[in-house]
Amino acid sequence: MSQRIIITGATGMVGEGVLLTLLQQPGVEQVLSISRSPSGHAHPKLRELLVPDFFELGAVEGELAGYTACFFCAGVSSVGKKESEYTHLTYDLALHFARALVRQSPAATFCYISGAGTGGRAMWARVKRRTETDLLALPFGAAFMLRPGFLKPVAGQQHVLPMYRWVGWLLPLARRLGFGSTLRELGLAMLHAAQGGTGKPVLEVKDIVQLARQLPAS
Repeated sequence: MSQRIIITGATGMVGEGVLLTLLQQPGVEQVLSISRSPSGHAHPKLRELLVPDFFELGAVEGELAGYTACFFCAGVSSVGKKESEYTHLTYDLALHFARALVRQSPAATFCYISGAGTGGRAMWARVKRRTETDLLALPFGAAFMLRPGFLKPVAGQQHVLPMYRWVGWLLPLARRLGFGSTLRELGLAMLHAAQGGTGKPVLEVKDIVQLARQLPAS
């Protein structure tokens, strides 16, 4: 089945890498990018919907109907934020968006980008774990929580965190340690999950790499 996918966060490093990967896949019919600003990319499969405030979806909620999957890549760093602020911009925002989506596309697969270390003692890890738990409880067709670690950008990306421009050579070591993957592998893993390719709701780095390799030809 051809996939019609919603993606958030396409102006960030993770979301942009996933977006560029999806646009190259023959099994993807359309990608709807929902973000606050344009992605900077143009493609026949790509449609963009600019939403200044993700907490105000009433006027555009109907646009969420008819999609087979949502890849929620939007997120913020916890650096410099109090737990209440980080919770609002992480837990509250993701759940608000997901609840609107489930009203419009209840059969969709929801894939949430969490992070390696989620569930630990750090503030961000506890907030992410709570987010994962409550997203999995929503009545989607399926839902998966992905926990990537060190990520290698894909060719053509405009948005790359500065440190990745200098430490990309560490990917082989990170991969050997089970902590590294490419953004292409992350996008392919989500696409495979949306096609029913795994029964595990929480996907660690090793699961992401394995799923990417198993994606069937379209």
